[in-house]
Amino acid sequence: MQKVPNPREFALKETSPNIGAGAVIRDKLSCTYDLVEQMQYLYVRVVKAKDLPTKDVTGSLDPYVEVKLGNYKGLTKHFEKKSNPQWNQIFAFSKDRIQASVLEVIVKDKDVIADDFVGRVWFDLNDIPKRIPPDSPLAPQWYRLEDRKGEKAKGELMLAVWMGTQADEAFSDSWHSDAALVGSEAVANIRSKVYLSPKLWYVRVNVIEAQDLVPTDKSRYPEVFVKVALGNQFSRTRMSQIKTINPIWNEDLMFVAAEPFEEPLVLTVEDRVAPNKDETLGKCMIPLHTVQRRLDHKPVNTRWHNLEKHLVVEGEKKDTKFASRIHLRVCLDGGYHVLDESTHHSSDLRPTAKQLWKSAIGILEVGIISAQGLMPMKTRDGRGTTDAYCVAKFGQKWIRTRTIVDSFSPKWNEQYTWEVFDPSTVITIGVFDNNHLQGGDKSKDSRIGKVRIRLSTLETDRVYTHSYPLLVLNPSGVKKTGEVQLAVRFTNSSYINMLYMYSTPLLPKMHYIHPLSVIHLDHLRHQATQIVSMRMSRAEPPLRKEVVEYMLDVDSHMWSMRRSKANFFRIMKVFEGLIAFEKWFDQICNWKNPITSILIHILFIILVLYPELILPTIFLYMFMIGIWNFRWRPRHPPHMDTRLSHADAAFPDELDEEFDSFPTSRSSDIVKMRYDRLRSIGGKVQSFVGDLATQGERFQSLLSWRDPRATTLFVTFCFVAAIVLYVTPFQVVLLITGFYVLRHPRFRHKLPSVPLNFFRRLPARSDSMI
Repeated sequence: MQKVPNPREFALKETSPNIGAGAVIRDKLSCTYDLVEQMQYLYVRVVKAKDLPTKDVTGSLDPYVEVKLGNYKGLTKHFEKKSNPQWNQIFAFSKDRIQASVLEVIVKDKDVIADDFVGRVWFDLNDIPKRIPPDSPLAPQWYRLEDRKGEKAKGELMLAVWMGTQADEAFSDSWHSDAALVGSEAVANIRSKVYLSPKLWYVRVNVIEAQDLVPTDKSRYPEVFVKVALGNQFSRTRMSQIKTINPIWNEDLMFVAAEPFEEPLVLTVEDRVAPNKDETLGKCMIPLHTVQRRLDHKPVNTRWHNLEKHLVVEGEKKDTKFASRIHLRVCLDGGYHVLDESTHHSSDLRPTAKQLWKSAIGILEVGIISAQGLMPMKTRDGRGTTDAYCVAKFGQKWIRTRTIVDSFSPKWNEQYTWEVFDPSTVITIGVFDNNHLQGGDKSKDSRIGKVRIRLSTLETDRVYTHSYPLLVLNPSGVKKTGEVQLAVRFTNSSYINMLYMYSTPLLPKMHYIHPLSVIHLDHLRHQATQIVSMRMSRAEPPLRKEVVEYMLDVDSHMWSMRRSKANFFRIMKVFEGLIAFEKWFDQICNWKNPITSILIHILFIILVLYPELILPTIFLYMFMIGIWNFRWRPRHPPHMDTRLSHADAAFPDELDEEFDSFPTSRSSDIVKMRYDRLRSIGGKVQSFVGDLATQGERFQSLLSWRDPRATTLFVTFCFVAAIVLYVTPFQVVLLITGFYVLRHPRFRHKLPSVPLNFFRRLPARSDSMI
């Protein structure tokens, strides 16, 4: 076994960054960027020039502008043969790196051998004005160019120069001084960006029947089935039990599609003519934008679709028209939430159809401040380096911070805001190393670590400032790759509405009225993640597949001995309370403490003589425990826990098995088959054990104040229940309970009950699992 590291190394650390929240508002910046530290920047906006003189013998000018501040140089694009160019480019120089007292803006003429000097404008940094949003942008002015001797030259340059912060509107579109270390073609890869996940729909295809099929061999009974394809997704019906030319299936197939719909739905009717040979009897294509959308469980209208068969005659494809057709019911199911994340830490639970969305209950603000102690992730010029950026995902909105080039302690100080529709959601923040700064490098971005924060564990209107450990598990064991410093604030618009959310179903109604199986949901989730990663990789700059899959926990279902052990010990931790109660009761029976045993005997006699006190006593006892535990309530969000995950004590052979490819790379075919089957079964057992542990941890969280609002509701309920049950005869309570349990199905509802909805929203320690 490897050496167990110091637990403090992987612990959460509370920090006190110099941010505006909670302090006296000195300027207007504190109103909008109060969760990050202010960073000062010198902004230079180069707008245009006029009346520039010609410099070469041809009488033409190819002008560009060089913005020079000490060792940093920013260049605009150059225009060929133009005396009145328009650039409208913005440059930003970090004040921390400014080592000069003069800013030079030089107009040059692009030449083959050496660029010619046209003129310049210079500024003393002490005289540059400051701008604080929401003040209007500084108006650019015309400046007369000077020659090298400081005398007036021909031509004018329109500029705006000011000192600002990262709150400035020009910040995201600026050329930053960091870009001086990378090629011009890679500048787009280091800027901050906001991405939106594609809108996902479940496509339901109900294959009912076909009529008048024309098999080639009419002397046999056809064995017909239907193949359905949507992009890279394929599915098929069972073989029709009716072996005629009018087969019946009446089978549902489900797919995932994303707007805008690019691929049509393709259905192929095939006949099994031999064990490994199928003959196509007909095909039809259905564009998804013509498919009906439904919001509830009511069935949509069925339609007959003509089947076409293509024959190749002398190298040309010809359509053969015949009377075959297929009966279908196709719809886009907007009443479901398309899961593209792990259900244990989902960031969005809304249905696809926007008409079913409820209003937001609050705002989540996250300040991504900095990172410390990052590990070198690659080698450049013979030394280790890291080009770090952060990605945060909540709901449909993804954000990517700018890349800080060549720094083990990057400072981003970027603040982002999300609307919150459900408190039982999780935001995921990942840190990555940018491997695409060297002229189109095709290697993957390296993962440095990630953080998950469940919103229900946060107190409202409180700013949490912590430094979270960044942990990565690899075949050699768990490794701390650094720390990321965040500031998080959850603000609710209506406390009553948020508490009401605890009584509503976690998922949309369709998940309970027409539920999908767990296996089916896992398959659809895999398809959804593939679609999201593909769409994100097509953005500019792309949010790459390896980044999206890591943020969405694509490989969380894979078998792992380490995870199985961790889930087992989670269950044992849950049952520790029962074991402790059994030991305490045994001590009572054995009179280890005579006074306690006598008191228990007196309590037992009272409860036997007055059974109506049993339930009030239990609820009052839980109320007292909840109030007692208030002193030890968690004061910070959960973080990745290496001890809980058993990542710091895993055996090398267990890690080798966890990082082995699936299917396994073992050479023997028999061992390979058995090994894969064992891992497949083990994965299901692992998920079941984890779910069992999650339910137990939710019971524990009732009185632990991990979710302060849920514990407040439960403690209040216990207190009220204790009073109500005290004044209500026990026989009445028992009678009402019995009639409620035995009520007629007409009075039952398919949606989960309020207590069950409340329980499913309680947090579990799965948020802290690696």
